[in-house]
Amino acid sequence: MFQGASELSLDAKGRLAVPTRHRDPLSSGGGTVVLTAHPDGCLLLYPKLAWEPIGAKVQALSSFNDQARWWQRLLVGFAEELELDGSGRILVSPALRKFANLRKQVMLVGQGSHFELWDVEAWEQKLAQAMALAGSAPPPGTENFAL
Repeated sequence: MFQGASELSLDAKGRLAVPTRHRDPLSSGGGTVVLTAHPDGCLLLYPKLAWEPIGAKVQALSSFNDQARWWQRLLVGFAEELELDGSGRILVSPALRKFANLRKQVMLVGQGSHFELWDVEAWEQKLAQAMALAGSAPPPGTENFAL
């Protein structure tokens, strides 16, 4: 389970050093990870085995539905299979860096089965928006949830 948030730096070539504690779980099942775009403007980082059923579901959506087609273009079209190098880094392609507007400082945010990768400034804006809404009604399905 991937959890926690880490502020990291991309190097001049666009490489991201994955925190040591996440390297083995991310690269389990063959050592390959999948990095792709998300409609919220961040990137998603999955172990390949966790990505495969999601990619298959997205590809199975109707190409005649405009919204489904755009999800396919983003999630499948931008998907890249990567391997961590000997230093535990992945290369974030120029296309994905441009899509997510990634500069030097990024946030790697655990989401259980995968990570989100955000530009740190975009993350701070989204976090502030979420905190402003936090006092309003809870998300559907969590009305009786207690922390």
